[in-house]
Amino acid sequence: MERDAIDFGTMHIPRLFVKLFVPTLLGMMFGAALNLADGIFVGQGVGSDALAAINIAAPVFLAATGLALLFGSGVSVVSAIHLSHGNVKAASINVTQAFTVSSTLMGLVCLLVYAFPRQTAYLFGGSDQLMPLVLDYLLWVMPGIVGCMLTMIGMFVIRLDGSPRYAMYAEIIPSVINIVLDYVLVFPAHMGVKGAAVATSISQLLGAAMVLFYLLKRRQTLYLYRPKFSRKSIRLTMRNVGYMSRLGFSNFIGEAAMAAMMVTGNYMFIGRLHEDGVAAFSVACYMFPLVFMFGSAIAQSSLPIVSYNHGQGNEGRIRATFRLSMVLAIVFGLLISILGVWFCRPLLHLFLSGSHAYVLAEHGFPMFATSFVFFTLNIVLIGYYQSVERASEAIVFMLLRGFVLMIPCFVLLPHFLGDDGLWWAVPLSEGVTFFIILIYGLYRFSSHWGHGK
Repeated sequence: MERDAIDFGTMHIPRLFVKLFVPTLLGMMFGAALNLADGIFVGQGVGSDALAAINIAAPVFLAATGLALLFGSGVSVVSAIHLSHGNVKAASINVTQAFTVSSTLMGLVCLLVYAFPRQTAYLFGGSDQLMPLVLDYLLWVMPGIVGCMLTMIGMFVIRLDGSPRYAMYAEIIPSVINIVLDYVLVFPAHMGVKGAAVATSISQLLGAAMVLFYLLKRRQTLYLYRPKFSRKSIRLTMRNVGYMSRLGFSNFIGEAAMAAMMVTGNYMFIGRLHEDGVAAFSVACYMFPLVFMFGSAIAQSSLPIVSYNHGQGNEGRIRATFRLSMVLAIVFGLLISILGVWFCRPLLHLFLSGSHAYVLAEHGFPMFATSFVFFTLNIVLIGYYQSVERASEAIVFMLLRGFVLMIPCFVLLPHFLGDDGLWWAVPLSEGVTFFIILIYGLYRFSSHWGHGK
């Protein structure tokens, strides 16, 4: 794995962006392929109830992803600024703090789920019919959730350390192993949703091991700092973690928003369309990582560039990175929305066929797919605010799209549009959020950039 030659402060922006974006997107594509394979194997090998059960358990996974993005993006911004000032020790201390504190918090979440598994399932919209399948998946996937979180934080750190290709391998290798294990454990071994959960746990723990191996043996600049437990060290850790969390909190809200979308959608779909409705909605949720990977890859690739140059006060390079990010977001967002509307049937056949759940998904998914372009743009725009330490705006916009608008849309639109309102809830909330961000951005930054500041 040859080292990547990366200089965030001087390299030509398009070339620098490509060196980060291509391996980041490829790694995420394998992760999305894994998610699709998991849904296909479970849907075809176990049935639509199993898909619905995994969708009920999914918010716990999203909580781990949210913590990972909170600490990963936060530490990436802070460490990039330290590195722009030549302070490697401070950047490495921040990295160590991000890993240790996030692992402790996720460990507590796992203990709570193991202590109250049925209550957790009911909280996320589970029914008595789905409960055995939900518990089978939930209890066996929890070890992998910790590994998933550590791997995701590691992706931010490794890319910032100048090794985006290693970060790509740390995503691709576990994803390929997961797909193979999914097939073996669901079909030949007949382990059902438990097999899918075991496959996920094994692969995610492998990804975490690859991250730790890099930081201990292959690092370039950043390293794991031996933690101290004096009163002063703990106080400084809490201060640093608080600032990292503030910067990364918008990403946590973004994952919490996806969890809220799933939980609210589960409740609304099961109330109006019963278990088949949840199964149909779960297919849309399985498709979402395909959408998320484009917006997230663009945002994560621009983050270290923007943050590093923000630390150096280089506005020209920040503007160039922002313009390139927005062009890519528009192109990819429109493309995946069009594909989602025009080619939904062959995609849906991979998960469901010959069932009432398929009929519901075939009718509703084209409506849901119109949200993809706005979702991609929102993720990139909010990522920009985060990169330049404008955490308040990023948090407000994430709250707007994920809770303030989306939950009322889910609850109210069915009263006006019938069952179609369930599918239009996410597109409406994402679209309104985009136009609010756009209007705010034009008002806030036209004067600033017009003077070349």
